[in-house]
Amino acid sequence: MVYSMEEQQHYHTTVLLKEAVDGLAIKEDGVYVDATFGGGGHSRLILERLGKEGKLIAFDQDADAWRNKPEDDRLIPVTENFKYLRRFLRLHGYKEVDGILADLGVSSFQFDTAERGFSTRFEGPLDMRMDKRSEMTAADVIKDYSENELHKLFEQYGEVRNSKQLAKHIVTHRNAAKVQTIGALKAMLGPVIKGNPNKYLAQVFQALRIEVNDELGVLKELLEQSAASLKPGGRLSIITFHSLEDRIVKQYMRNGRWDEPGPFEVPKVPPMKPVNNKPIEPTEEEQKQNPRSRSAKLRVGERRDTPNS
Repeated sequence: MVYSMEEQQHYHTTVLLKEAVDGLAIKEDGVYVDATFGGGGHSRLILERLGKEGKLIAFDQDADAWRNKPEDDRLIPVTENFKYLRRFLRLHGYKEVDGILADLGVSSFQFDTAERGFSTRFEGPLDMRMDKRSEMTAADVIKDYSENELHKLFEQYGEVRNSKQLAKHIVTHRNAAKVQTIGALKAMLGPVIKGNPNKYLAQVFQALRIEVNDELGVLKELLEQSAASLKPGGRLSIITFHSLEDRIVKQYMRNGRWDEPGPFEVPKVPPMKPVNNKPIEPTEEEQKQNPRSRSAKLRVGERRDTPNS
C-alpha cells in the first residue's frame, strides 16, 4: 500500500524540510542517509536533488512508515533502528557517505494513532513502542520499575518537578488495579498532578517514551556512528524536539562527547564541527501551520577533514 500525498501529510508533517536538506549540501552523485524515514518528506526532497548516480539509504524501525515508500531505484530501505547505521551501510557496500539526516520527532501518525499509546489525548493501550517488535512497553515500566528507578526516570527524562512523590504514588497504587491503558494511568496520577495537567502528563509521557525506546542511548549511538561514517566534509543534519536531545547533539558537535571535560583533562579535537553556532528553528509561519514544530531545533555538523582541522 502506498499513501497519496494527502495521506502522507497526515502521516507526518515534515518539520524544517528545506532547512534540514539544505544543511546536507547535497552533491548529485552523493550517497546520503535518512536515519528517520517517517512520512518520507525529507527523503523525497533528497531524492529530488540527487542525480541518477546518487543513492539514499533510509532507516525506519516502524513498519507503518514504509507505506510511504516512493518507488525509486536510488532508495535503499532499511527496516531497522538507526543505531544499526554502520552495520547496514557496510552490508550495502558503503564505508562512508556524504551526508546523514535525522528527524528525532515522533511522527504525527504515531501521536494520532490511539493504539500506539503515544498521546494523552486518546484512550488506548499504554504501549509507546516505536518498534512494535520490541518487548517492553510503557505499561511494563509502570508495573516493574522500582520506586528509585521511576524517580530517576521522571526527574531526568521528563523533568517532572515532583518526580519523587510521583514515583512513590505509582508504587503505592499500581497493585490495586492493572495499569494497562492510558486512561488507567491518567486516573491513577490524578491526585499527584501539579500545575497544568496537560503539560504534566506530557512530561510523564515523554519520560516513559524515552525509556521504552532508549531514545537518548540510540541518539548517542547515531552521533558516534555518524562521525565514523561520514566522509571528510560530509554533513550531519539533525532535528531535535526537546532540550535533553538538543543538549546531547550540541555537546557532541562542539566537544565530541556528551559531558564537559574535567578540569585536568586535555580535550581531544572532536570529529565534527558545528556549521551554525546557534540552532535553526522553524519560522513563525511554519509554527502556525504545524504547532508540533514549535520545539524543533536543527543543528548541522561537518566531519573534519583531518583530526586537527
